[in-house]
Amino acid sequence: MAAHLKKRVYEEFSHSKVVQIPQEEAPAKKLRLSKPSKSAALHIDLCKATNSTDALQYLLQFARKPVEVESVEGVVRILLEHYYKETDNSVRLKIASLLSLLSKTQGFIPDCIVDDAINTLTNEKSHQVLAQLLDTLLVIGTQLPESPTVRQRLIEVACKHLSDTYFGVRNKCLQLLGCLGTVDTPLSKDSEGPSTSIAPGAVRDVQSIISDYFGDQESRVRTAALKAMLQLHERGMKIHQIIYEQACRLLSDDYEQVRSAAVQMVWVLSHLYSESIVPIPSSNEEIRLVDDAFGKISHMVSDGSWMVRVQAAKTLGLMTQVSPQFLEQTLDKKLMSDLRRKRTAHERAKELFASGEFSSGRKWADDAPKERLDSNTVALIASGACGAFVHGLEDEMFEVRIAAVDALCQLARSSTSFAEKCLDFLVDMFNDEIEEVRLQSIHVLRQISTHITLREDQLDTVLAVLEDKSRDIREALHELLCFTNVSTKECIQLALLELLKNLNKYPTDRNSVWKCLKFMGSRHPTLVLPLVSELLSTHPYFDTPEPDMDDPAYIAVLVLVFNAAKSCPTMPALFSDHTFRHYAYLRDSLSHLVPPLRLPGRKQIYGLDSVDSGGGSGSVESAQLFLVQSLNRVSTIQNLEATGAQDLLDFTIRDLQRLGELQTELVGAAEFCATYLRCQLLLMKALQDKLWNMAVPLCLKQNVTATAAAQQILEETYKLEFLYSGLENRQVATIHHVRLQAKALQLILTARTRQGLDPLISSCEKFLLDVESFQRLFLTELPHLQDSFVDKLLELMPRLSSCKPAELVKILQTTLRQSGLLQLKLPEQIHRATATIIEPTGESDNPLRFTSGLVVALDIDATLEHVQDPQTSVKVQVLYPDGQSHVIHPKPGDFRRPGPDRHRLITQVYLSHTAWTEPSQIEVRLLLAYSSSCTSFSSSAAKQGWSDSIDGLPPPEAAVEGTIQFSKPVKVFIMPKPTRR
Repeated sequence: MAAHLKKRVYEEFSHSKVVQIPQEEAPAKKLRLSKPSKSAALHIDLCKATNSTDALQYLLQFARKPVEVESVEGVVRILLEHYYKETDNSVRLKIASLLSLLSKTQGFIPDCIVDDAINTLTNEKSHQVLAQLLDTLLVIGTQLPESPTVRQRLIEVACKHLSDTYFGVRNKCLQLLGCLGTVDTPLSKDSEGPSTSIAPGAVRDVQSIISDYFGDQESRVRTAALKAMLQLHERGMKIHQIIYEQACRLLSDDYEQVRSAAVQMVWVLSHLYSESIVPIPSSNEEIRLVDDAFGKISHMVSDGSWMVRVQAAKTLGLMTQVSPQFLEQTLDKKLMSDLRRKRTAHERAKELFASGEFSSGRKWADDAPKERLDSNTVALIASGACGAFVHGLEDEMFEVRIAAVDALCQLARSSTSFAEKCLDFLVDMFNDEIEEVRLQSIHVLRQISTHITLREDQLDTVLAVLEDKSRDIREALHELLCFTNVSTKECIQLALLELLKNLNKYPTDRNSVWKCLKFMGSRHPTLVLPLVSELLSTHPYFDTPEPDMDDPAYIAVLVLVFNAAKSCPTMPALFSDHTFRHYAYLRDSLSHLVPPLRLPGRKQIYGLDSVDSGGGSGSVESAQLFLVQSLNRVSTIQNLEATGAQDLLDFTIRDLQRLGELQTELVGAAEFCATYLRCQLLLMKALQDKLWNMAVPLCLKQNVTATAAAQQILEETYKLEFLYSGLENRQVATIHHVRLQAKALQLILTARTRQGLDPLISSCEKFLLDVESFQRLFLTELPHLQDSFVDKLLELMPRLSSCKPAELVKILQTTLRQSGLLQLKLPEQIHRATATIIEPTGESDNPLRFTSGLVVALDIDATLEHVQDPQTSVKVQVLYPDGQSHVIHPKPGDFRRPGPDRHRLITQVYLSHTAWTEPSQIEVRLLLAYSSSCTSFSSSAAKQGWSDSIDGLPPPEAAVEGTIQFSKPVKVFIMPKPTRR
């Protein structure tokens, strides 16, 4: 009773406390977290320094710490204050260096420190510090490109200090003029610097001031002047033609860096004024400026410095406007007659008359004109420039030889006649002692193969490279032969014989040799026709034995003949009966090497294909239209019942898969769309009414099916994101949207199974983090996702963050079932990453035997298409019969890149196992590794270089790592033998 009364009194007291007079609420005080000032800390440290060594140590420690954007100006003031007090040059030099570093801070506009930085130059006596301060001004000027006032002030400062005696200061001044100077801005330059002929106060432009230092006594200043002029050209300013003569004089400079920069300067002017006329020294002749520049740069191929020779050889390849006679002179060491100045008969008669001598008639032909030719005075090109490419190809440094080969390629591609003349020189380079030079020569000849036809002697030299032990060189030569024209049938016979020898010596080159013969036959059908009877060993009267179809050499001959027969309708009449049977077999087994032929009367017997109806650009366009129409048709499934919608998705997926098989150009887009629609179909089946209207114990089987569907959707989304290239941000957002739907389905199924409250709470928190991560990563794509699942979630986000797990799951279930299909927008170009294992073929029944406990090497040869960064993402998986799996990461050197978006993997995999009683098969496949780490978030966080922490940002999504199989598995027989005792 006492307890009851006590409780009643307490309730009355509590109710009486509720009635209160409303009082005016005081505004809540807001706490502001501030970080300690970097400028104050720096000031304290510098004040504690007792000598210059301590100050330098404090500055070095400060340089390692980041500085916020808002603290930069204060730190600069402290540094400048200490700069004026400091007497030690090394400390002032470090302060000037820090000013340059702070001016580069992202988000900081250095216009507020321009005046202070310029004032520091006034009383500075140290040349090194002065050069560093000018470098700081250069950084400030490049950070303020839109301020003409600041640029003009900095240019005037540079002109003022050009007369400094230290070369470093003059270098920085010239660099500042090159980066900030303009042609249309007049400058007032006093009588400073090397040019004293200019009157004081004369108005000049930047180019004339920079050109004054072409003759500076310091070679590094001359180099800086040339680079400053080139910087003006890179900024879009036209260099004056008067600079050409000065640049030509610098080609004979004693310093190699000056000569190298002068070569670039001459090349730039030859492009700007290619058709201008310049006189030839010590003669009355005139030639085009580009021809004169070509001759002078050709002379530099014989320079004493190999770096200058490389630069000159590379530059020659860029001068495609040169006249043909100058171009051809680079291949002959003797001066051609076309480049000699010839005197007319009138000029010779005039000279003879002026001498006062006439013929007496006693000597035969004593009145014949006696012309003395001095190549140094009458040549239109310097004698040292003759045979420039001959010198370059014979150079002792392989870098020069490679540069000369590349230059020959660029010039030959623009001139057919020059390509024919330089053919012998390029073929000779196939015998170079350096493998890199040989390989580059083969690649170059491949690029100009459309302009040339090989003679038999040239082809003999080319085919000798097939003996090379390097696989890269042999395959490069096979590719060269694919696109090369030969002149006679003897050349075809010689090439076939050498390729068969290559096939016998290196059996791993089988596919490359077959491909080479395929193209060779299609390019030379008329040359192959006379050789058919000999190649197929047929006789007009006698039956010949049928060759073995397992012989790779015989298949190579058939590939050559069948590809030639496609363009030669009379050739099939020379085939024997077994040849037609072999054609039918190869057409099925090697359809990429054997073309369809029109063979009258044999289509019904052997099932041979007729000529392709041919799918041109029109069929590709119609297929693309069909793809777009299929996606538009799927967008109407919202109006259909569940059964009709699923049937429509099934039919559309089937049509898209068939479209990818028929049109190889659209295989990537078709498979991408089919995979996306398959995800939607799985999601639709998992959300059907039958599952959600029944209790969990009554639909355990359906619950397991839905769980497997959610996991499959997740795996398919990772394939969509990482197996296809060319995706835009909108497609990536669509993929992540489907992935978010699958995660929501997994969360709902977890809640239905009642696995405990703690796992459900952690799953809900993780899902909300995924939603926030999606919003952060794809903020720009949210307008395209209206009325979608994630759009509804973001509207309910405040409620989801505060509700209980059971309520959150209920909201997710309702939202997920009400969300419709998100329309997929295709990008312009999309490709699927594919891999084809060439070796091992998996056709051999002979097991690979090795002793158990030891290892055996298995050669892997595969082609990769449209794989991004294969060095880090491609792995080799070996699956043993007992379930063991080994994943091998190939070395970066095992990857080659024969073409754009195409890679070649040639590596070795080491196998080892315990002893087996009988041979068994292992599976070898290629995997594509991926990681779903949020790279967009990482890059945005990394940009905050000067901030100490990013505590205010939400944590990124946990990275999911995995692998995707993107090649067909190949089975290999192996047999580990027991060890002998």
